Amino acid sequence: MSADKKEVKVVVAHQDCATLRVGDVFLKIDADQTRTDVEVEAMALAPLPTPEVLWRKPPVLAIAAVRGTPLARLGEPSTASPTAWAAAGAALRKLHDAPLPPWPGPTVEKVAADLEHECDWLVSNDVLPAELVAHARSVGEVALRPWTPVFIHGDLQVAHVFMENDEVTGVIDWSEAAQGDALFDLAILTHGHQEHLGDVLAGYGADVETDVVRGWWSLRSLLAIRWLLQHGFDPFDPGCEVDVLKTAYASSISR
Repeated sequence: MSADKKEVKVVVAHQDCATLRVGDVFLKIDADQTRTDVEVEAMALAPLPTPEVLWRKPPVLAIAAVRGTPLARLGEPSTASPTAWAAAGAALRKLHDAPLPPWPGPTVEKVAADLEHECDWLVSNDVLPAELVAHARSVGEVALRPWTPVFIHGDLQVAHVFMENDEVTGVIDWSEAAQGDALFDLAILTHGHQEHLGDVLAGYGADVETDVVRGWWSLRSLLAIRWLLQHGFDPFDPGCEVDVLKTAYASSISR
């Protein structure tokens, strides 16, 4: 391949959308332009470093790559320092202190209805043992309480936070941004990396109900498993969604 010929890399692709990388440009292709509308507006509103929007021609959005490397990967041990995790927490607090975006997010009632539906599916299709699902659901229901809405990212996985020299250089994938529960963002950031919750909270700088964060860990896993299976991902991989549920269940038994 010549030096000036850029390779096309498929970052992620499934029936909902796809992301390609060509050099330092990401091409996000989404048939649902509502998600793209949210992403573009959220990046403009967020008080955090976000990718530069280069151009948009539906169904394609072109954005520039951000500097640095992901904070971690789900299912892999993190090599980031406690300082880096704390910096991510501080950035999240800055987002949560920002003015609300003008569109709402999921309600408690919607999350509860989705939880019931997904738990029934997991058990009736023998995806997970009934006792594991029941335990995870009981843990997760702690998060189903009234919350004061803040500006949330909505999908703040560790792979969406880029770091360099222990500083946040960019936060990507804003299509789920909305008004929502601050503790949901904290849970998604530490999902699969629960041992770093203390570091994140040190940077976040506020009193947090950790039982609610644990509840969101369980809810996130229960609500995501079917979607992951149906879109070519494996929630049974080490350190991923099913492991999160099994670890919490084993911990409760050993007490």
